[in-house]
Amino acid sequence: MRPDGVRIYVCGLTPSAEAHLGHARSFMFFDVLRRYLVGRGYRVTFVQNVTDIDDRSIDAARETGRDWKEIVEGYFASFKRSMSRLHVLEPDHEPRATHFVPQIITMIEQLIATGHAYVVGDGVYFRVKSFARYGALSGRNVDELMIGARVAPDEKKDDPLDFALWKFVKPGEPSWPSPWGAGRPGWHIECSAMSRALLGEPFDIHGGGYDLVFPHHENEIAQSESLMPTPPMSNFWLHGGLLQFDGHKMSKSLGNFEPLSQLLDRHDPQAIRLLFLQTGYRKPMNFTEESIEGATTGLRRLQSAYDALRRAPAGAPSDSAPSGGALANFTTRYYAALDDDMNTSGAVSVLFDLSAALAETIAGGMASPAAAFMHEAMTMLGISPAERTQRSSEVALARISVNIDTKTFTIAAPADAGDRLPGNLTELLRQDLGDLVRFDGDTTAAVNAVVEARMRAKAAKDFGLADRLRTALGAHGIELTDQKDGAAWTVAG
Repeated sequence: MRPDGVRIYVCGLTPSAEAHLGHARSFMFFDVLRRYLVGRGYRVTFVQNVTDIDDRSIDAARETGRDWKEIVEGYFASFKRSMSRLHVLEPDHEPRATHFVPQIITMIEQLIATGHAYVVGDGVYFRVKSFARYGALSGRNVDELMIGARVAPDEKKDDPLDFALWKFVKPGEPSWPSPWGAGRPGWHIECSAMSRALLGEPFDIHGGGYDLVFPHHENEIAQSESLMPTPPMSNFWLHGGLLQFDGHKMSKSLGNFEPLSQLLDRHDPQAIRLLFLQTGYRKPMNFTEESIEGATTGLRRLQSAYDALRRAPAGAPSDSAPSGGALANFTTRYYAALDDDMNTSGAVSVLFDLSAALAETIAGGMASPAAAFMHEAMTMLGISPAERTQRSSEVALARISVNIDTKTFTIAAPADAGDRLPGNLTELLRQDLGDLVRFDGDTTAAVNAVVEARMRAKAAKDFGLADRLRTALGAHGIELTDQKDGAAWTVAG
């Protein structure tokens, strides 16, 4: 690393569809890495690109009759709103592929001049066999990759492994002029050109999801290092683990795809962030409704501990209370965890340990410095210690008991709910959910019936139905909070 700072390039979004939870996990980790380095005193230059032209956005434009730019801008705007809700900091640079076409063309010209690329009937391709180290990042063997490799009917390349640097225009597609003919950049070359233009070579850290190791990052290395007198293009490569959704890969065909924006409407964004932090960034992870509910409980625990420390009266420590050394130990452990390959799980565990030692910390007269440490540590992880999701936190509750599979759960509702709910709510819920829930009684009873149905759906592990029931309540301003022994609901506003 240069003494004056750390240069990071992260492969960003291709906004040809809605962002999903897997995107969130990757971008949140690199946000924490950036915050950590800044907290350690480094000046960080953070670049995260936007692939604003690709086959999928062009296909979507063709299928819908809309302009490809309109499609890209709509999905990108939704993504940016979600990143803001997740407390992901703005990149220092957020370059778009279409804004770096001159730099891309210059790089392709250099690759052709040095024999690493060639022009054929449908575009310009990189010659993989010209780069001896191809496959080193992913541990792939070129000869093994050749087995079963094929050239698609619409491709004219010399070798099955060769990949496109420039694609000649087809009817109805957007294009830019080039020395070889009108067309558009291939996917891989854009990142090589933009990282070189904005960070130089070599830079310090290149990041992205595990699914980008091959072929995307392997191809980036081949393009960039073919033109470098002294490799590597990046000193370190960091890849985030893949995410499953309730034990399965998230996919529209499986019916378990949920846009990130909708997921953030259902769950506290900070709880999602805490959930991801509790698994090492390299490890695969399984997102479930139970796991996010546990993270929500954990988030409240940390926030409550911070509140208690911040509000504790100043006073002399008792004779039997631990000294400031105990707090120093928490601080040392926290930073030691992050120093160890960004072990965010270990760092979060330190915060929970400090929360468990709340009484001793206050008795030791260390409440104020402990609150300052929690603020610093949680903010470094991207979790605001003071921010709360808008909820009615102080309300008189009426409770009813529900028996599910021989266990007794409670439903807590505002005592004044009958006065605050719309008079026609029962009919509205019946229209929304009449095929799923039996409605009897007043509006409060109707909401309780939906909440009970949701608890039964969760007990049966029918989380799709549980989500539908929760969404129906949310549409009428009813906010639901899961608890260990049941659920509580309040009326927004």
